[in-house]
Amino acid sequence: MKNPRTALVVPIGIALALTGCTENNPSTASGASGTTNIDVSSTDTECTLSVAETQSGNTTFNVSNNGGRTTEFYLLANDKLRIVSELENIAPGQTASLSVSLQPGDYFTACKPGMRGANVGLAEFTVTGDPIELSADDKELFDQVVTDYTNFVKNEVSELVPKVEEFAQAYKDGDDDKARELYANVRVHYERIEPVAEALGILDPRIDYREIDYLAEADELKADDPTFTQWLGFHRIEKDLWAPAKDKLQPDGTSAWDGWQESTPEERAVIADTLAADVNALYDEVHSDTFIEDSKMDIATVANGSSGLLEEIAVTKVTGEENWWSHYDLWDFKANLEGARIAFDLVKPIAEAKGEEGKALVAEIEKEFDRTEELLSEYGSLEDGYTLYDQVTEEQRRELAQQVDALREPLSKLTNVVLGIE
Repeated sequence: MKNPRTALVVPIGIALALTGCTENNPSTASGASGTTNIDVSSTDTECTLSVAETQSGNTTFNVSNNGGRTTEFYLLANDKLRIVSELENIAPGQTASLSVSLQPGDYFTACKPGMRGANVGLAEFTVTGDPIELSADDKELFDQVVTDYTNFVKNEVSELVPKVEEFAQAYKDGDDDKARELYANVRVHYERIEPVAEALGILDPRIDYREIDYLAEADELKADDPTFTQWLGFHRIEKDLWAPAKDKLQPDGTSAWDGWQESTPEERAVIADTLAADVNALYDEVHSDTFIEDSKMDIATVANGSSGLLEEIAVTKVTGEENWWSHYDLWDFKANLEGARIAFDLVKPIAEAKGEEGKALVAEIEKEFDRTEELLSEYGSLEDGYTLYDQVTEEQRRELAQQVDALREPLSKLTNVVLGIE
């Protein structure tokens, strides 16, 4: 689950790379390689860029968090909704870099202090110059990867639909034991392809938003979809199935019962039917004959999707926030990891073909994938089940987080290597 506007779909030529977090010391000059550097200052109330216009081509946004809360930076499409590229989890006092290859057009920039709620500092950003073209050889290779990845997504959603319908029906019927038994394994098919679902606008918030995220953005979500007037989806059902004790708290420290009560049978029917309908709408989207074209899916989508799934693990799975009431976080962790590796496996031949740098990066990523999978296997498997996350100690959580970070670092470089951005 992510913010509804954190879509990882990007036009051809757009690349995302988290090139490192450092103390606050942003670059301001154009690099020798021709990459333009743009400084961004994010505070708790503002998001200010050093320039509002640049030429098409390689661009690096050096984002300095000068506020008191962890922040995110977004490059938005001209509809102000779809995110072309993003940089997440920039801690106070740190600077991180977002490298992109920009096509001409009108964009917007914004930041999100605290990583939930409304964006701040929305501003126009213009890219002038000539379009960036791919060579014929690159285009053929890239198109095949996109086709293969799309077929993987279609298969996962095809498996998701009947399992969601069975799960939703059990919940609707009040068969809570069956619904609890089904919950974790149903979500696996969604978590493997989560970046694609997130790219489809309002569907991901309807299907997979946690309560605190819905409440933080309820007005914006309703503006985007007037029918979206209440918290919905997997996690609404999760909370009913694992109803918290009266003294339990949300991840943000508020009472679990503030503004919430267990759903009535009538409410369950609406929630169940809506989840089934939304997942069927997801099926229709990804099985459309024009899905690749409509979603602007390209090689960067696949490569960035691999990194995005690791970000999902780091932000909500390792912390235990995703499945706060059921504690089934390690099932989601495994599904995100599998989806990330499939995306990586599809693009790695292209990275290896870029020379010794690409080969070395692929070898490092594969080594860290293997280490991550080995560590996770100590807690179980999808077939036999995993340890519930409230039984995982703080020391073990730190170990998991450190290994995820060890994988995220080289994986964040993958898109730049694939697209030849220095």
